[in-house]
Amino acid sequence: MEHSTTLNRWRLMLGKQAEQSIGYDGTAAEMKTFSDMEELLDYLYGKGASEDVREESVSREGGLEKSRLQAADWITKVRELFPKQTAEVLEKHALEEFGMTELLTDKEVLEQITPDMNLLKTILQLKHLMKGEVLETAKAIAARVAEQIRKKIENDFKRSVLGRIDRSTSSPLRSARNLDIKKTIRRNLKHYDTERQQLILQDVYFSSRVRKYSNRRIIIAIDESGSMTGSIIYSAVMAQILAKLPFTDVRLVIFDTNIVDLSDHAEDPAEILMSVQLGGGTNISRALAYCEQLIEYPSKTLVFCVTDLYEGPPEHALLRTSQNILTGGAKLNFLTALDESANPAYDRRLAQKLADMGAFVGALTPEKMGDYIGSLFR
Repeated sequence: MEHSTTLNRWRLMLGKQAEQSIGYDGTAAEMKTFSDMEELLDYLYGKGASEDVREESVSREGGLEKSRLQAADWITKVRELFPKQTAEVLEKHALEEFGMTELLTDKEVLEQITPDMNLLKTILQLKHLMKGEVLETAKAIAARVAEQIRKKIENDFKRSVLGRIDRSTSSPLRSARNLDIKKTIRRNLKHYDTERQQLILQDVYFSSRVRKYSNRRIIIAIDESGSMTGSIIYSAVMAQILAKLPFTDVRLVIFDTNIVDLSDHAEDPAEILMSVQLGGGTNISRALAYCEQLIEYPSKTLVFCVTDLYEGPPEHALLRTSQNILTGGAKLNFLTALDESANPAYDRRLAQKLADMGAFVGALTPEKMGDYIGSLFR
């Protein structure tokens, strides 16, 4: 195993010119990973098959001019395949040496790229370098992609949940008796007019007739780790869909070693996504302790922590807080992935400990997420 890894690393350093003399070794998956890594390096540094692809004097004309959409794909794949420090070096070379700076400085370039998941992932990874009109354009793209995802999954998701809650009610009865004052005030605080000292009500919320029997508080904690980018995007959209249901009260936080409560923006996935700071440390136990404070009626509360379970501090605090939440009567769920592929990389040892104490631990596609929440609402 160690021999194969050393050989593959040397082969990666030598580049495709060495493929006639040295091949990659290991399992099919390992060889595919190193082959993909080589392709990414050649895309950045390669000038031609007859030249040394690792040469220091690489022309600025090579590499990333094939296609701007391809450049966006390149950044995403580099983040997925290389260690964080290596990925940052490659991105720096791409931005400073090979002309990808237009992604950060020219809003027209961003506007010309087809808005999709790959572009949104790239924006989330680079938005801390964006400013002014480019940043505003990036926000607009985040909103467009989030809306695309919502339209794709909302109907099936609502059908999974609503079919198990109240098949006869499609919308709440709008009457003064059913006015949800607390939710209306909380959701409209962002529209407060400081000059006139008035609260502007842009949205008014009503309780359905079954609300008092089936109201649920859903607490979503999203890990900002860079490896969770796809899950972060889908989590933000799922929070929006859930927040619009008449019988749910959604609280949403994002966390690394710190915690940011974005509950007032639960219906605005673009705002959530543009608040995310990918990377940094991870303190899941601290985030769960905060979520525990948001629980008022445990039997009517679902807690979802979207994380790869790679905890920074000693895990005993995480296990203790998780046990407290479960003992109190709330449903605790750890989603190791929430995206279209649901192929997670996570700490399986810690996951097993959490599962053994009664928490749900697993990866779900958005469609399966709807079915799962529906089963919890029965």
